Amino acid sequence: MPVRRLTGSRIREKRLDQGLRQAAVAEAVGISPSYLNLIEHNRRRIGGKLLTDLARVLDVDPTMLTEGADSDLLDKMRSAAAALNTEAEIARAEEFAARYPGWSALIVAQARRIAALNEHVSALTDRIAHDPQLANSLHEVISAVTSIRSSASILVTQEQLDADWQRRFHQNIHKDSLRLADSSEALIAYLEAPETKVEVAQSPFEQFENALAQSDYHLASLEAGQADPAALAEELGLSGPAVQLFVNYAQQYQKDVAVLPLKEFTEACAAVDYDPSQLARQFNADFPTVLRRLASLPANAGHPRMGLATCDVSGALTFLKPVPGFTYSRTNGACPLWPIFSALSRPTQPIRAEVALPDATHTRFLCYAMAMPVGAHQFDVVPVLQSTMLVVADPPEGAGAAIPVGGSCRICPRSDCTSRREPAIIGLAAASGL
Repeated sequence: MPVRRLTGSRIREKRLDQGLRQAAVAEAVGISPSYLNLIEHNRRRIGGKLLTDLARVLDVDPTMLTEGADSDLLDKMRSAAAALNTEAEIARAEEFAARYPGWSALIVAQARRIAALNEHVSALTDRIAHDPQLANSLHEVISAVTSIRSSASILVTQEQLDADWQRRFHQNIHKDSLRLADSSEALIAYLEAPETKVEVAQSPFEQFENALAQSDYHLASLEAGQADPAALAEELGLSGPAVQLFVNYAQQYQKDVAVLPLKEFTEACAAVDYDPSQLARQFNADFPTVLRRLASLPANAGHPRMGLATCDVSGALTFLKPVPGFTYSRTNGACPLWPIFSALSRPTQPIRAEVALPDATHTRFLCYAMAMPVGAHQFDVVPVLQSTMLVVADPPEGAGAAIPVGGSCRICPRSDCTSRREPAIIGLAAASGL
């Protein structure tokens, strides 16, 4: 297995951190300083004994030199930079995360909190603009204030009021002030959210997908037919619209299980090396069902790492099971070069394509995709299309060239991409060297 290109950069960082001279390290491992210089600038691949010797001299575990930062953490850091449209040095994210994992985790946590606050502000804005209950509450407050002001104005300007009329106006002011207090308290309670609620503010899609992530997207109770979707949603702590999203997903999951039972399907997967087209023919199942079923296989059973995404005909993602390197923010827009989107222009045709990311190691994925009409066919009704894509991580090296894809345009360093919607963050393309 080839060592990642940034191994040399990590070797150089560890050496400089310890104040060691290049010549001294080179002598300790039996190579020339010029050769070590080439390694440190990622112009020579290393492995085996030389890598082990360098790790020994630098007093680190060899995996710290080859693997670097966690890829999921890197994905979240890049997404944070894209969401805030900052001028961060994206090309050096891995270097930063490897050297300062604690600070990197803090950046990700702060980005999540900012996203939660933005979600909360957006929700309040919508409520202020469109909620009739809020409009009525504001009307009650304004009405009470106007009435109090009117009564007080009469008392101040009319000096010859007899005692009976003064008493009536005083009573009116008292009643209106009580009404104002009640309306104000109701309005504050309606708008105010406790700090803990803001911290965990999530959209229904995020709640739904986070609940699935807790079970690694494999719902054992539904596999065994021992759970009701609504009861399982409650068990997972879902509420509001997220419950219906989960129920819809779970009902589809149950239908997929009925067509492709776990035991038989798992055995067939091993026999055909997880080839979706062969599995579809063997079980007489449609292609998207096979893709969904492959993505729901238990993660701890030795199966390949597989992600899944679905989108509607507008290209909006409606479901995402991420794997390291394959994750998107719903607000930033996905790269249109992924096969899930090209499948929309070729309904019912299965697509197989290998893609490569623009990261330091040119991470590759094997993708299977198909767009299919949803619901019953009707005359004079435009069919609703849904595209499904399975993403297989770490595929064997393919014979052909991989399609160059990216994440959000904001953080993609491919300066010559004809599908770019907006410029990359300033300095990204130059810093990445791509």
